[in-house]
Amino acid sequence: MQTRIAALIVVGALLAIAPVRGTPARTPTPVLVELFTSEGCSSCPPADAFLQRLIDSQPFPDVQIIGLGHHVTYWDHQGWRDRFSSETLTDRQRRYGDALHVADIYTPQTIADGRFQFLGSDARAGRRAIEQALAQPHGTIAVSVQPVLANRVAITVTAGALPALTRGDRGEIVVAITEDGLRSNVRAGENSGRTLVHAAVVRRLMTIGEAHGDQASARTETGLDREWQRDNLKIVAFVQERSSRRILGTGVASLR
Repeated sequence: MQTRIAALIVVGALLAIAPVRGTPARTPTPVLVELFTSEGCSSCPPADAFLQRLIDSQPFPDVQIIGLGHHVTYWDHQGWRDRFSSETLTDRQRRYGDALHVADIYTPQTIADGRFQFLGSDARAGRRAIEQALAQPHGTIAVSVQPVLANRVAITVTAGALPALTRGDRGEIVVAITEDGLRSNVRAGENSGRTLVHAAVVRRLMTIGEAHGDQASARTETGLDREWQRDNLKIVAFVQERSSRRILGTGVASLR
């Protein structure tokens, strides 16, 4: 009897320390990493490469890094016009400058979850910013994409468990269409003679609704330009406070 009891004690101890098979792994928290860049900026290619490495390698076990590559316009007068640049994206960076009290916007600037900014090529600062973003509360964002016509899709965004809004602020549901695998042969400006490879280029950015509580949803239809490579497109959706620029949750879906 004593031998049997001892055996049961040993088995019980082993079960207590052994991993439970079938236990689901922790779902990574999406963190939105936004790079403000330009083909006219000689300091930007390393930042583009760093963002791409983050997206490809996903080096943080508890984080799903979702990237946005915003090409700004204020380098376009330096001898080379960036074909991906947009005043909408430049304005987005200016709004971040106001919210984060950055005296002068610059490239390459990267911002994690709308709150933690760093020099886009600084890997150590990037890791710190992503870790800071992970420590904040996040909601869940589901993105559904349905074809409507050959070059038109319907996008539905559903948000849940959103963190409480900052007093006096309001939440916006924002959708970005990004394209991977884009490159340019630059023939003038600071990067003249170089072939530049870009990460998660923002092709379109639009606000499609508002979030007033811990749940929200919105739907929109949008066209896809014929020059975009559909297999390389992603739909990134997030809820963001309008004034503070804090990201409350992010989701992504592929068009493949």
